[in-house]
Amino acid sequence: MKVHYGLDQFDAQKPVLTIGTFDGVHMGHNEVLSELKRLSIASGGESVVFTFYPHPRMVVAPAEDSLRLLTTKEEKISRFEKMGIDHLVFYPFTPEFSQLSYDRFVREILVGKMKISCLVVGYDHKFGHERKGDFEALYRLSQELDFEVEKLDKLLVENIAVSSTRIRTALDTGNVKLANEFLGYAFTLTGKVIEGNQLGRKLGFPTANIETLDHHKLIPGDGVYAVTVKVGHNQYGGMLNVGTRPTVNYNADHRSIEVHIFDFADDIYHREITIAFIDKIRDEQRFPDIETLRQQLVKDKIKSLELLAKR
Repeated sequence: MKVHYGLDQFDAQKPVLTIGTFDGVHMGHNEVLSELKRLSIASGGESVVFTFYPHPRMVVAPAEDSLRLLTTKEEKISRFEKMGIDHLVFYPFTPEFSQLSYDRFVREILVGKMKISCLVVGYDHKFGHERKGDFEALYRLSQELDFEVEKLDKLLVENIAVSSTRIRTALDTGNVKLANEFLGYAFTLTGKVIEGNQLGRKLGFPTANIETLDHHKLIPGDGVYAVTVKVGHNQYGGMLNVGTRPTVNYNADHRSIEVHIFDFADDIYHREITIAFIDKIRDEQRFPDIETLRQQLVKDKIKSLELLAKR
């Protein structure tokens, strides 16, 4: 798969293209991408996903800080590559671009620069400045500019929206197992290992404290989870806590992410690791003392190993 940042180096044979943010690249999206691939193969062309970076909401509402992404740019690249897409375009979303009319977008970018042969859109797709471009307008342009338009089934498009909402809701409530079903893969979180207070080491459960690389990345709800941890090219089992660590009461108003990696003793400070959430073990809770907490961690490890063995 070729990844393009802008269109300076873009070159594809008979591009069959779809447009969207594709956050999560989940099971709903897979149906769209499968149709995109089918059409590109049938026409002897190449499949193209046209998306944006940064996310449009960061540009049109920069003061709003509520955006929570299911996938980072790097994670999207990995998912699209696994789907077998030929070209992935990250088009720079700027204030100027946000003002571009649908007519100019189609004429100057999709046809003028990319020379698309077919555009795959949702049944209620609207695009361009103030979303004034609808399917009828797009169809008229396709007749004038000689490209085809494929409209997706209404139910399919609605399922995509439902899936995105359900995934976020499931993750917010800690139901990562359900979220993974909608995603079609385990939800992941990549971050850098930072220094903590080393309390876990004193309890016999040393942890790596994680600082996420993208502060817009969604973090599952507070609780203890069974996870896998990728360090370099190796993968390990582990258990992870998201929350305020109420028993020890350090940074009680600050959520932290810390993972205990099974059968692992290397120094990984300042290294990047990737965590895949498999299932939730329990809610975060306050224990009466450190010893009770330690005993619970023993139980959590046993449960984690059981859940990981069932994968």
